[in-house]
Amino acid sequence: MKIGRWLVAILFGVAASSLAVDELALRLQPALEAITPDGLLAHIKILASDEFEGRAPGTKGEELSVKYISDQFKQIGLKPGNLDGSYVQEVPLAGIKSEPRMSFTVGDRTIELKYPDDFVASSARVQPEIKINNSDVVFVGYGIVAPEYGWDDYKDVDVRGKTILMLINDPPIPDPKDPSKLDDKMFKGKAMTYYGRWTYKYKIAAQKGAAAAVIIHETGPAAYPYSVVKTSWAKENYEIDAPNKNKDAIQVRSWITLDVAMKLLADCGQDFDGLKKSAITKEFRPVALNAKANIDIKQQIHSFKSHNVIGKLDGSDPKLQDEYVIYTAHWDHLGRHPELQGDQIFNGAIDNASGVASVIQLAAAFTKLNPLPKRSVLFMATTAEEAGLLGAKFYAEHPLYPLEKTLADINIDTVNPWGKTRDIEDLSDNNSTLDDMLATAAKRNGRMMTPNSQPEKGSFYRADHFEFSKLGVPALYTGGGKDFIGKLADFGQQKKDDYTAHHYHQVSDEVNPEWDLSGAVQDIDLLFEVGYQVANADKFPEWKPGAEFKGKRDEMLKR
Repeated sequence: MKIGRWLVAILFGVAASSLAVDELALRLQPALEAITPDGLLAHIKILASDEFEGRAPGTKGEELSVKYISDQFKQIGLKPGNLDGSYVQEVPLAGIKSEPRMSFTVGDRTIELKYPDDFVASSARVQPEIKINNSDVVFVGYGIVAPEYGWDDYKDVDVRGKTILMLINDPPIPDPKDPSKLDDKMFKGKAMTYYGRWTYKYKIAAQKGAAAAVIIHETGPAAYPYSVVKTSWAKENYEIDAPNKNKDAIQVRSWITLDVAMKLLADCGQDFDGLKKSAITKEFRPVALNAKANIDIKQQIHSFKSHNVIGKLDGSDPKLQDEYVIYTAHWDHLGRHPELQGDQIFNGAIDNASGVASVIQLAAAFTKLNPLPKRSVLFMATTAEEAGLLGAKFYAEHPLYPLEKTLADINIDTVNPWGKTRDIEDLSDNNSTLDDMLATAAKRNGRMMTPNSQPEKGSFYRADHFEFSKLGVPALYTGGGKDFIGKLADFGQQKKDDYTAHHYHQVSDEVNPEWDLSGAVQDIDLLFEVGYQVANADKFPEWKPGAEFKGKRDEMLKR
């Protein structure tokens, strides 16, 4: 008899004194043995192959991806996740290829910006052209209205029809007791909040009636270099093709480089550093700049149906099987860019063929349980995550199964491909009791759950689970650990930094023969256990006091 990973750990003394742990390990052993490095790699190789052309929505890559994932779910024995008897949920999307021109007029001089090296600009509005002429430019600091922090960057200034210029991330407010640190009572200190995300900044700008919102890119606060902005925005992008054609969205959303912003401000008689310093106080007021913006975006639009792929494992308890745990991972990536010289395919091996492979393996593992979990488990591969979490957003707003009966979303977006670690990183920022369950599972396996090591990157707000969280569903999101077994102390951070700098959203995100996916398996095992525990628990997971989505969940469960 093959001895499972859990049983081996227990035999070597990890929690060996607990009979309950022994029983749990034995119960889960056959399931965990279905999750293997070779199994993960086989799925990743197919999904990240050149044949799949970078898995862009609405392309041959989508067709192949949806068919492959659906076939895997069917072979595993999952039921179709859609009540119509299919494995797909249609997601109406509009593909939008933007050709923007942008300039600023300062006095009698015109500054023409070069696309995409100096700026990117697009619109979520599904219309063929966007024109903004001679629009007043206003610097609005961080562009945040946060009543709970007593913060309003707009004050009573009317920005309707204007072009607003803003900083990325949250205001880094010094701790009044120790200026070398950030004030934990304001915007969670070092951690990024939703207010720091570009999605929020464009949304609040639309609510304020601005014509265009321009974010100044800085690599540190943004958490990625401008090259990521270029590859992500200077291509065909996607929007949900809503009945109102997204008329409620801001007309123009844009990024400009720091160099361009500094020159523009200097030409207006302003100093970037001085303005940025003034923006970290509650007293900040918008600054009207001596500049006019002119933006013209021609948009090639095609509407199509994309697809989320969903498989379902029915729960074994008739009283609980209409309650659900969801595992999610996005199948899409950036597709093929024919304008590039040499390699043109963004294969997205780590981001996120690895996550889809994990969900497929998790599904296979759950079918090996005897008995099956009490509650039903959904396995979903979403579309258009790279375009702004659109597939997850559409499901959350048009759920196939009620969100008030959805206990948790466990999301996987990239895995650790470099071997086993002693730790797993909690990117959920300890917001719910799911984090406690992960910590317990890690400890039981002789590992440690560590807090988000880079909370300033706002990882929690940048992946599919966030769309569930916004509507109240507790979510769990993890990152690979950094304490690698048998490696130098800085090995893990070096690998993370190298991926972000050289492979994230680049054509080089391909299958690497040097990978060791045993560490990914370790992490997936823990996510399996957490999902299993939730599916069998006596009560729902809960947001912790102070979590920004707790009120939404409490309100939902009262209905």
